[in-house]
Amino acid sequence: MAKLRFRVHAILEMEERGLTVDDSRTALSNGEDIESRPDDEPYPARLVLGTCRVGFLHVAVRDNIDDDEVVVETAYQPDPDLWELDLRRRRRKAR
Repeated sequence: MAKLRFRVHAILEMEERGLTVDDSRTALSNGEDIESRPDDEPYPARLVLGTCRVGFLHVAVRDNIDDDEVVVETAYQPDPDLWELDLRRRRRKAR
């Protein structure tokens, strides 16, 4: 299994949101990819939907295959105003 590395930015944002490193680890371990950007640079990006002690969590990660690590960029509880009920698809903006 790939090692997990957290960007400082992710730790600061998670702290502001009342989330822990364990919350992100748990959500990643039971989650599913809901968005994927394989051509992103410097590493392919994914958005994972999982659950943890606070409920549903989105965790944005990049896969550094060269160093066998998953880099956590941020984690947050999805806003129901921005996401469909299944929390897997973004709501379309009204025109």
